[in-house]
Amino acid sequence: MNIYGTVGKTAKISTAAPGRIAAAALLGLIIFLAAPAFAVPCESLSTLKLPDTTITLAQSIAAGAFTPASGRPAFKDLPAFCRVTAEVKPAKDSDIKIEVWMPVSGWNGKYQGQGNGGFAGVIGYPGMAFAVSRGYATAGTDTGHSGSAADASWALGHPDKIIDFGYRGIHEMTLKAKAIIRAFYGDGPQRSYFASCSNGGREALMEAQRFPEDYDGIIAGAPANFWTHMLIAGAFDIQALQADPASYIPASKIPAISAAVLAACDAQDGVADGILNDPRGCHFDPVALLCKEADSNSCLTPPQVTALNKIYAGPKNSKGERIFPGYSPGGEEGMGGWPNWITGPAPGKSLQFAFTTGFFINMVFDDPAWDFKTLGIDAGVKIADDKQARTLNATDPNLKAFKARGGKLIIYHGWSDAAIPPLNAIDYYNSVVTTMGPQDTDRFVRLYMAPGMQHCGGGPGPTSFGQFGMPNAPTDPQHNMSAALEQWVEKGIAPDKIIATKYVSDLNPAQGVKMTRPLCPFPQIAKYKGTGEINDESSFVCVQGKK
Repeated sequence: MNIYGTVGKTAKISTAAPGRIAAAALLGLIIFLAAPAFAVPCESLSTLKLPDTTITLAQSIAAGAFTPASGRPAFKDLPAFCRVTAEVKPAKDSDIKIEVWMPVSGWNGKYQGQGNGGFAGVIGYPGMAFAVSRGYATAGTDTGHSGSAADASWALGHPDKIIDFGYRGIHEMTLKAKAIIRAFYGDGPQRSYFASCSNGGREALMEAQRFPEDYDGIIAGAPANFWTHMLIAGAFDIQALQADPASYIPASKIPAISAAVLAACDAQDGVADGILNDPRGCHFDPVALLCKEADSNSCLTPPQVTALNKIYAGPKNSKGERIFPGYSPGGEEGMGGWPNWITGPAPGKSLQFAFTTGFFINMVFDDPAWDFKTLGIDAGVKIADDKQARTLNATDPNLKAFKARGGKLIIYHGWSDAAIPPLNAIDYYNSVVTTMGPQDTDRFVRLYMAPGMQHCGGGPGPTSFGQFGMPNAPTDPQHNMSAALEQWVEKGIAPDKIIATKYVSDLNPAQGVKMTRPLCPFPQIAKYKGTGEINDESSFVCVQGKK
């Protein structure tokens, strides 16, 4: 069946009448060209019957400006599309809201699923707007609850909603979106893609692991896939900073820490540019910042040195086994750095504190009075894993079913991420290599570590490479990760290096390009050739790095 829908019945033609054959073929072509790019009117989808689903709106949206919901940003220049909203209730306490947007004309035959950050709670309208403007049918979901990304209060006493958030919401969105697309166009998508970051990266890996039939190509950015251990590590960091008031490191000291890290390690890669190319080679010792005289913003007290060492090291259990990686040096300063994520402007005001306490209060202990100071690491790991590992963790390295159907997976992570330690992405990738073997893994998985990139974007390094609908990235596969993924899926051309761009202004790319650098497929790293402009990717070559 044609991807643009059924336009008429196939004629039964006699081989004895070549003139009629030509006439019938010409008539069929005329009918096809005159037919609309959809099988049914958009509004008729309001009566579509799907399992556990109520269609709440089916509306034709004219080309131009569009505001999807109260309090949401307006999109200024969208093509005409069919908008369908629905509520999906696969369990007693489920209420998964989804939206599907489908171009009225120019559909490219593909579907792009949208993910969520944090604790979800909102539909990813910006990603949907970008996708539909590029000719994709697209869908988003709140994963079953309404709220801000840092709010987990919805989960208290609602195990069905936790399951919806954990894996069911994205899967239900995908199934329903494909059915709605099929009803509208007369045929389902030829290819389906999913790209998201953070919790969305966890959702991406969950799809590849649990529902390998859902997507042909997946991009998982900075994946929060080891959810329970990641937030145990969050509790460990909070305790390191706040269990003793003297241990807290104020945001005012972060510039001194960042400067000391760069002084110790920046030039190790042959280029002094404010970016650590591979922080695993940086062995910065916080004792170098120990105050020799009075306490000030340029030094650390002994309790602060101890706290900083713990944050870099990450938690271990009582047997000395690593529970989760610590943070890599080099991502301390900046808008997306430690003052926002780890230390906060004051004790108890960081995003790490909000996510960690939200998780344990509402998903583990079911106790609004829970106090982080009472958590023992060994006991905390056990109870968090027993309660939520199966629902929230996307750590299964066995991706044989996804590979068998031709699925392709790209993972990326910024080396300067202050939200999720970047070594976690390497840990997961290595687990896949161990399980499936290096050659099989190479046939369908790539990992890219981005120097100088913070959480999903931002930071001093090149951070634009088309990773999840970034509107400013070039569209060719060499510069655009999404285009590289589609080329891999559709043409069998595996991606090699991907060129990332840093603009003079990340908010206004029209001001020009500041630098370009190659992102190399792990375990390769980009090495300066020793000559050439350090802000030009052609001065770097991909070489084998640490595994």
